[in-house]
Amino acid sequence: MAPAADREGYWGRTTSTLDWCEENYAVTWYMAEFWNTVSNLIMIIPPIFGAIQSVKDGLEKRYIASYLALTVVGMGSWCFHMTLKYEMQLLDELPMIYSCCIFVYCMFECFKVKNSVNYHLLFTLVLFSLIVTTVMYGMLVFTLVLRSIYIVTWVYPWLRGLGYTSLGIFLLGFLLWNIDNIFCVSLRNFRKKVPPVIGVSTQFHAWWHLLTGLGSYLHILFSVYTRTLYLRWRPKVKFLFGIWPMILFEPLRKHC
Repeated sequence: MAPAADREGYWGRTTSTLDWCEENYAVTWYMAEFWNTVSNLIMIIPPIFGAIQSVKDGLEKRYIASYLALTVVGMGSWCFHMTLKYEMQLLDELPMIYSCCIFVYCMFECFKVKNSVNYHLLFTLVLFSLIVTTVMYGMLVFTLVLRSIYIVTWVYPWLRGLGYTSLGIFLLGFLLWNIDNIFCVSLRNFRKKVPPVIGVSTQFHAWWHLLTGLGSYLHILFSVYTRTLYLRWRPKVKFLFGIWPMILFEPLRKHC
């Protein structure tokens, strides 16, 4: 965590229970943690386009909700790191729980008839969200996601690449997040001694945002691919500009 001697800026005194390792208001007076803020764009812009594409493709509403939930997480995290206010901290943390529950619901419903609703699972996930909201955050969501990936890849072994790539990227981000927390003082001292370009590369909480944003996005693609494959929509992974992955359906025909 960050030392308490950071300067104040546009948003005033820090009221959040967490203040990350990035120096406060070091880049601009309007953003408490500049790099931790702008790194959330990966969780805001791509999912918006994913949601729009899902509507055009006629995907079930839960996949649209998945993309939009990831966007809400990015927006909440943006507001939190920009202001370091307690109310914005809640806007950052709680949507993570809710979005994970949507992801889990999508994975467990991959092999059901189209437009079906599993009310028992919905009730369980809503109850879990309420408990976590009022009590604690747990590893249960991570365990459920890992288990759901295992179930799907057992049925379709060749999907392991996409599923475990998303999980691996997420875990790498989690590792950097811990390094940022544990070695904060050392990292700050290191940044004072090196050129700014090198110092920016050690903003590991920003890397956490980039990697978990990408990992979450890939997880949604994995879920969409698995679901539409089951529905015989013939999904294909394409790369926008040769870089950014997205799901398209070939050949172009009315989905059954």
